[in-house]
Amino acid sequence: MEEESGELFLNELQKSIKELKEDLDTLEIQYLLSGEMDKNNAIITIHPGAGGTESQDWAQMLMRMYLRWAERHKFTTQIVDLQIGDEAGIKSATITVTGPYAYGYLKAEAGVHRLVRISPFDANKRRHTSFAAVLLYPEIEDNIDIDIKEDDIKTDTFRASGAGGQHVNKTSSAVRITHIPTGIIVSCQNERSQHKNRSIAMKIVKSRLYDLRFKEQEKKIEDIVGGKKGIAWGNQIRSYILQPYRIVKDHRTGIEIGNVDAVLDGNIDEFITEFLKKK
Repeated sequence: MEEESGELFLNELQKSIKELKEDLDTLEIQYLLSGEMDKNNAIITIHPGAGGTESQDWAQMLMRMYLRWAERHKFTTQIVDLQIGDEAGIKSATITVTGPYAYGYLKAEAGVHRLVRISPFDANKRRHTSFAAVLLYPEIEDNIDIDIKEDDIKTDTFRASGAGGQHVNKTSSAVRITHIPTGIIVSCQNERSQHKNRSIAMKIVKSRLYDLRFKEQEKKIEDIVGGKKGIAWGNQIRSYILQPYRIVKDHRTGIEIGNVDAVLDGNIDEFITEFLKKK
């Protein structure tokens, strides 16, 4: 009986130590997240590189990875714009992630991601390398003043495409906003209401303008997104190797994880933590 009580006490003690360590790790990370916008919600945009279906499929895999990561952290996500690929995958995606320090964590993911695998779209089963760019913006709170002149905004409406219920393609509820001076284009087709879609799109435009103003991101965004020039070899922050061996390596921190499936299922906290520690 005493032996059982002792074992139970030991198990409880180990559990308490583990929970305390997790709490200390969380406090350490939050200490590192001291940037002005780190506590904000995040906006993720994903763009495939050149390579058609291959890269578009890889972009969709990344989108799933971030949605699963957010789910693990009990963050709320909303896919505000999704352009489906012609054969498979996605041409682009914009996702909002709502939760404490969402931007602070996810800013570690900004950059080009590289995938090496045997292509499921190649009848000869050859190995292919694909690239996709992930861009991160902090969601801007309403009390931050970002001056946008009406003359600088062009608004187009169109019918929503893809999944979304019976209302899709019946009304022109989707909205595309172009900020003429910077060339920023934001689309939103998630909501049934054109007014709601415009409100969300404008919030994303403001977030991107803030990012441009305070981080001088114009050139970086142009290089990564404009013509897909930068979404290629030599620019990647992380490589996901599925063939001939299986490993995920972060080129900024040197961290390697052999459980590729777990990473693609959203287990990317080790990469994020090490990136924040090195900053």
